[in-house]
Amino acid sequence: MLENDLECVRAAIARIPVSRPISTVAAVDGQTLIGHPTLSRVSVGDRATVHAGAHRVGGEVIRLSQAGVVILLDVLAEGVGIGDRILFDVPPVWAPHQGWIGRVLDPDGQPLDGAPILPGMTDTPIEAGPPPPNLRGRLGQRLQTGMAVFNTMLPIVRGQRMGLFAGSGVGKSTLIADLARGFDADVVVIALVGERGREVRHFVDEVLGPAGMARAVVIAATSDRAASVRRRCAPAAMAVAEYFRDLGLHVCLFVDSITRFCEAHREVAVAQGETAGLRGYPASTATAIAKLCERAGPGVTESGTITAVFSVLVAGSDMDEPVADMLRGVLDGHIVLDRAIAERGRFPAIDVVRSVSRALPEAANAQENRIIQEARHMMSVHDRAALMIQTGLYEAGADPAIDKAVACHEALEQFVTINDGRDALAHFAKLRQALGSSPMQSDTSAVR
Repeated sequence: MLENDLECVRAAIARIPVSRPISTVAAVDGQTLIGHPTLSRVSVGDRATVHAGAHRVGGEVIRLSQAGVVILLDVLAEGVGIGDRILFDVPPVWAPHQGWIGRVLDPDGQPLDGAPILPGMTDTPIEAGPPPPNLRGRLGQRLQTGMAVFNTMLPIVRGQRMGLFAGSGVGKSTLIADLARGFDADVVVIALVGERGREVRHFVDEVLGPAGMARAVVIAATSDRAASVRRRCAPAAMAVAEYFRDLGLHVCLFVDSITRFCEAHREVAVAQGETAGLRGYPASTATAIAKLCERAGPGVTESGTITAVFSVLVAGSDMDEPVADMLRGVLDGHIVLDRAIAERGRFPAIDVVRSVSRALPEAANAQENRIIQEARHMMSVHDRAALMIQTGLYEAGADPAIDKAVACHEALEQFVTINDGRDALAHFAKLRQALGSSPMQSDTSAVR
């Protein structure tokens, strides 16, 4: 049931501040400026508006000292001069509610789909902490995704946190949309961090479509927005997911991408005075990733769960680059998309051999685990012998394992592409047929 709109209006009016702190520009340095110290209370994270004549420049307070207030501007400081007036505002209130389902918003709660929207009645902190470890529930049952590979070889369970590692142009956004439409969930929350403006609309209207948006909330910060706004996008989406989780619902969260979140964090952190470290990322990057990811997963007992998929842009398929390496350590599995697979026309371009779901073996029964193990073994054998097979150096009969891998290779390749909306039992039967075995008997006694 939706909250009363009139009550939401009253709550929004009550939040309007009756006074605003004021300062003036003391110094300008690139995209940051320093305002004279003010006697009124100003906090890190407050918004600032610089009145440069008829020109208005927005920004965010990132550091405070006796020397003054340091502000990171949303745009270049062109036109800003010494003595220009600065007006401060508290951060916009983040108050999700059920009326946000089907909507597209920015990290400040402003609608991006052209229709008005109201905040809810209860403020929700964007930078919240995770549930206490000793009170969190356990991972839940295996999710039905409608996609054969995720129903079998790479299962995802309720409360699991998965990483999606891919280069540009290999089908990452399409795979996210397929999962968003197919996941067995009550609500889907999608964060589009640093995405191109045209791509946001294409993703919402064409890729996700009306069926996907019917249960989705999209939080988007396009690439032209300030670093501070892009950095807030993922935590804001997490806060929306937490709101629905606390209502006892199962939420699926997609963050696309953690790489752009880290790039925005780097810009803000360096402006705050942190020292750049490995490949330019400051030391706080790992903490920011862990803090975000730890908020996903099972809630406390009797509440809902957040099943999360975090995408990572890996340049040149470098799985050891800093963001990918930091993220793998806090997740419950990873999905690798390979450009070579995409180039030969197989979508989704999942490299099953390099991908892992840590929900196994508990997420499947003994018979299913045997099938998964055999399928992964056959794909691994074929990968190792691929060069010999392609160059004609391998002679049939030289190795029984390679012979079997070659025999079932095409069937396994086709199996990975299946997205027919059927359940795991049907997909396991197809996987067994692809391996050249007899149809599988129904046995779900050991499944979560």
